[in-house]
Order: sequence, then C-alpha cells, then structure tokens
Amino acid sequence: MSSLVARSLKKMQGLWVKKSVAHKPLDARALERARAQLQECARGAGGEVSARQRARRLGESYLQLDDAGRHAFLRLIATEFGPDPQGVAAAYARYQASIGTPAQWDAEALLWRALRSPRTRILTQFNALPQGVRFLVDLRVDLLRFIREDAELASLDRELEHSLSIWFDVGFLELKRITWHSPAALLEKLILYEAVHAIHSWTDLKNRLDSDRRCYGFFHPRMPDEPLIFVEVALTDHLADNIQDLLDEHAPVFDARAADTAIFYSISNTQTGLRGVSFGNFLLKRVIEDLKRDFPQLRQFSTLSPLPLLRRWAEKTPECWEHAFLSGDLERIGKLAHCPPTREGVQSLLATQEWAANPRLARAFFAPLTRLAAHYLLTAKAGERRIYDPVARFHLGNGARIERLNFLADRSPKGLQQAYGMMVNYLYVPDDIEENVEALLAEGKIATRIRDPIREREKITKK
Repeated sequence: MSSLVARSLKKMQGLWVKKSVAHKPLDARALERARAQLQECARGAGGEVSARQRARRLGESYLQLDDAGRHAFLRLIATEFGPDPQGVAAAYARYQASIGTPAQWDAEALLWRALRSPRTRILTQFNALPQGVRFLVDLRVDLLRFIREDAELASLDRELEHSLSIWFDVGFLELKRITWHSPAALLEKLILYEAVHAIHSWTDLKNRLDSDRRCYGFFHPRMPDEPLIFVEVALTDHLADNIQDLLDEHAPVFDARAADTAIFYSISNTQTGLRGVSFGNFLLKRVIEDLKRDFPQLRQFSTLSPLPLLRRWAEKTPECWEHAFLSGDLERIGKLAHCPPTREGVQSLLATQEWAANPRLARAFFAPLTRLAAHYLLTAKAGERRIYDPVARFHLGNGARIERLNFLADRSPKGLQQAYGMMVNYLYVPDDIEENVEALLAEGKIATRIRDPIREREKITKK
C-alpha cells in the first residue's frame, strides 16, 4: 500500500475514533457531491486501493454532516441505490424460462446478481478499512433513529442488518474472559455498557470480577477492544434468590472450588447498531462449556433474571389484579397500610415503593405478587404466540426452563419499579435444552417448574 493511502486511512481511523464534531448541513451542492461519491462506490471500478480510498472519502463526508444531513445522506442510499427493477424482472423471466434446462443454474446466478443492490456493494467496501466495521455499526445507530419517522429507510436497514449478521457470525467472534487485570479502557466499557444492574464504582466492579466470579464477552477481530455482549457469572453452592446478596461488596469471597452452581445474573448487549443480530444464545453455550472445563464439579447452570415488563403488563391488564389479589389479600394490605382495600389502592401503594421496607406489609404482598408474576410469565403474549417478556423470550427460546420465582429479589428502585422486586431463575439443563426449544417452537409449550395459580383457580371456577 502506498504511504499516501496509508496516511489517508490513518486519518480516517482517527476520525472514527474521535467521532468528528465538525457537523455541516447537506445542501443541494453537497447532495450532488454525495450522489457522485455513492455512484463511484457502486460502480466499484479499480482495485483494492481505489476501493479503500473511495470508502474513506465517503465515510469522511458522512461523519462531517449534521443530523439532518446524515438523514438525507442515508435516504439517498436507500431510495436511489436499490436493485434495478427492470434488470430484476428480466433476470427473473430468464430464470423462469430456463427451469428444468441446463441453463437454469446460469440463470439463477444472474438473478442473484440482479437482486444484489448497489447499496450492498457500497456498504461492503467499508470492510477494507481498519475502522470500517465500527463505522457501519455506528451508522446503523443513526439509521435506527431516523427510521422511526422515515419508513423508506427500511430497505437500507434490512440490507445493513443482513450484512452485519454475516460479518458478525459467531464463527468470527472470539470468547474472552474479562478480569480485573484486563485493560482499564475495557473495564471502563463494562461500567458504561452494564444494562441490567448498574456498576456504581470500581470497588463494585472489582467485586464482580473476584475469584468467585467470571465475566465473559464476545469480541470481533475488527473491534478487538469493544465487547459486543458480555455475561456476568457468580459461582455459588445454591440457586441464588436475591441480587443484593450477589452484588454485596462486603460479602466474603466464596471458595470457587466448592461451587456446584453457576448463576448468570447479568447479560448486556453493548451495540445498538447490532440490534437484530443474535449471538447471546451462543455466548451462554460457550460460557457453559468454558465453566465445565474449569469447574467440572458444577451441576447447575441458572440465571437470576429480571422481569422488566411485569409492571407495564400488569397495569395494562386490570383483570389480572382481580385474580392475583384475593379479597383477603386486599383487606390485609388495606389494614396494614391504611389504604383502601381495592385494586387502585394497592397499585398506588406499590408505586410508592415504601411497602418493601415494611416487613409485615411485604409479607402480605408475597402471595399475590407471586401469583401475578407466575401468571405473567406463563400467559402474557405479544401477538398470538410471542412471549411478551423479552428476557423470558430469550432464555426460554434458548432451551431453559422456568425454575423458581423469587419475591423481593431485587429491592433496588429499578427492580421495584419494573417488577415489584420480583425475579426469576431460568435453569439450563444441557440434556433438556433441545427438547424444550422444539416444544416451544412446535406447540408454544413453556418448560416450567412453577404453576399458574390464577389459571388453576379459573378452571376450578368453571367446573
């Protein structure tokens, strides 16, 4: 590579790392310049060096635009650089006419070529740059923002998501253990990206990386210092039922050699631009393999998971309160809290979060909130069959079973706000995973050890 191109690429890499702030509008003259750059990239003339130079110039142009300019730039790619309709129609007609003849396979190749849009050719050229993949992931973050108001960007988003799913195939990803001795820049990213249980300090982080803990992440070779997803694991001798205990910085360090259970208590996706690109299930399988190799005595692999949409669902489903909170529950809560013994009174009390600090009042909520959470997990749907809760959808879709509900397992403001403090253990039994997945896909059957008392009571009432 010439020294000139090398310097240009280095300059481009600096732009991506520093996220240029020299934002400019995309006026009519700049729009024409961008169109010409895109057409040049779409033609793909010249060799590898030319492709890199074109991608560098295009990336520089994009990064220097303001928000409206970036929207216009992406819209230009989406609307003017799709497949040629006439070319697709001609290739399809040729393919149809050749089916069953020796010319069928050549016609199929031509049809495939016609369907591959200039958009894809433009995006692919960024792969050649040191920070090109990073650029495309960040570009999709912009795209996902703009698409909310501009449906015509959907075609570009679909193509970019498809390309990213290929470039971020798990076969290209590396599983790495993250420790307290990992680079400080990487540890800072753990603090930044933790999405389930916020990391409040370096002491908190050190506790999560101690000898009785493990943290693993998936990394891409083109983004070696950027975890795509990471999971935090606690090694214990029991099925954990309280997140505060797991996160207690002052708790004694457990002897990992005595552990028989691995608790996955936090899984965080870090890249918004990779939404729809799934590798979380592969991460858990790889981590289980790694843990079994290091700790052959482990017998249980479980999560301690939040129910992030429980409260939202419950407040939209008034009938569930009538069945979860029986008249006796309402009267008892009303007397203890000096509030009306009604659904509205109970909901107002739950919204204050003060009930959780009162032991007698908390005990009165134990049975009804457990009934509510069980009914939610086993019946709540988004659409006809899609499991409503995203965390449940992830773990059940990967073959886990619902093992146990845990009352007031998360007393943090976030835990009380989202799910009245309720958490759940999903258990991964390696021998049952495939059977659980097949039953869920074929019959919508949820693997579970808990029962739904509301449904059972309804059946008895109907009889």
